[in-house]
Amino acid sequence: MVKILLCCAAGMSTSMVVKKMQQAAQSQGIEAEINAVGMEDFDSHYNDYDCYLLGPQIKYKLADLKIKADAAGKPISVINAMDYGMMKGDKILADALAMME
Repeated sequence: MVKILLCCAAGMSTSMVVKKMQQAAQSQGIEAEINAVGMEDFDSHYNDYDCYLLGPQIKYKLADLKIKADAAGKPISVINAMDYGMMKGDKILADALAMME
């Protein structure tokens, strides 16, 4: 099972992306645990996941969070703004899976 953590400013729009990603994983037969947290909760959750995706609205936090991700030996990236805005759960899931290969 892959475990993906999305992080954003407050968690509202990202929770909709999570649902789209979960639907894409289910339709592709991929066992995945996908959750979203606000950036203030990242520290208390990041050790439990295989990779991290940041909402485009907090891409300015990438450098800070990358230090933690690197220390944990796990990949981190910012979700493509167009994919995020269009709620392309299948594309965002594919990008996350590619990061873990």
